[in-house]
Amino acid sequence: MRALFAILIVTLLISFLTITTGVFGHTTTTTEEEEERTTALSFLHNIQTKTVRVGDIDIAYKIFGKGEPLLLIPGFAMTMDIWDPVTLHKLSSSNHTIIIFDNRGLGKTTVGTKTWTIEQSANDTAGLIDALGIKKPVDILGFSWGGYVAQELTLMHPQKVNKLILYGTDCGGNATILSPQISPELGRSIESGNATIDTFLSVIFPEEWINENAAYVQEVFSAVTPASKEGIQHQAQTTYNWQGACDRLSSITKPTLVIIGTDDIVRPPANSIMLAEEIPGAWLVQINGGGHYVMFQYPEQFAAVLETFLSVT
Repeated sequence: MRALFAILIVTLLISFLTITTGVFGHTTTTTEEEEERTTALSFLHNIQTKTVRVGDIDIAYKIFGKGEPLLLIPGFAMTMDIWDPVTLHKLSSSNHTIIIFDNRGLGKTTVGTKTWTIEQSANDTAGLIDALGIKKPVDILGFSWGGYVAQELTLMHPQKVNKLILYGTDCGGNATILSPQISPELGRSIESGNATIDTFLSVIFPEEWINENAAYVQEVFSAVTPASKEGIQHQAQTTYNWQGACDRLSSITKPTLVIIGTDDIVRPPANSIMLAEEIPGAWLVQINGGGHYVMFQYPEQFAAVLETFLSVT
C-alpha cells in the first residue's frame, strides 16, 4: 500500500507538471530555454575543479550551491562534465549543495592501485564524502552505471545516505532486462571505448531531439574531458563482475526515487519498475519521450520531480 501511495503521488505530480509546463515530449527549444542553457553553461565552466585524496586515488570534483548536499554518481564512461548544466544550475539555485566528481580512472581522477569493482567504487564514494568533511547523511543520485554504485553505497554504507535517487538504471546481475535495440556488436563497441561520438549520442538521445538540439549537444560534449579507452574497459568489466543487488533491494530503507525516460533504450523502463517494486516505498517516475539522458531533454521537469521528492520525503 505504501508503494502504491507513493506512485499515486508521483502520478499526480506528473499531471501537474504537464499542465503547467506543456506536454512532455515537445522538442522545440524556445529563446528562453536557449538563454537558460547559455547561463547554466557559463556558470558551470566557472566552477573550479578540485582534487582530494581518497585512499589510493585523487578524486577530481566540483562543489557548488548552498544547502543540503546532493552527490551525483556518474554513469558508464561518463565524467563530471556530462551532467546537464541546466538541471544542475536549477538544483544548486534551490537549497542544494551539488557535488559532482570523476570516478576512479576516468576524467581527472587517478587510477590508483586497487581492483576496479562496483563495491570499490561505492567505497570510493563513501571516502569522498568523508574527505569533504561531510558528517551527516547525504542525498545520493546514481545514474545508469552510477546507479549500481549508489545501490551498493546504500547497502554497504547506509549511514552515509539520506535519500536515494536511482536514475536510468537497473539492479544488475541476471535479472537485468536488456535492450533489444542495442545489438551485441554495438554494445561491445561502446564498452571497448571504440564507439564514435555520433554512435554514443544516438544511443542516449532520441534522434529527433538530437537533430533539434545539435548546437547545444555540440557545445556540451565538446567541453568534456574524455575517458580513456583503458578506463572505459575497466569500468565495463566491473559490470560483468557485479552480482547485482536485486535480491537485496528490500533491505534498502532510505526514501527512494526511481526515475526513467519512457524511450530509454540503454536501460529499458521495465528495469525501473522492478526497482520500484522491490524497494519499500519507492517512488517511480517515467518521463514520456525521455531517452537515457532525459535530464538534458526535460531539465525543468526532471529538477521539479527531484525537488518534490527531496522536500516531502
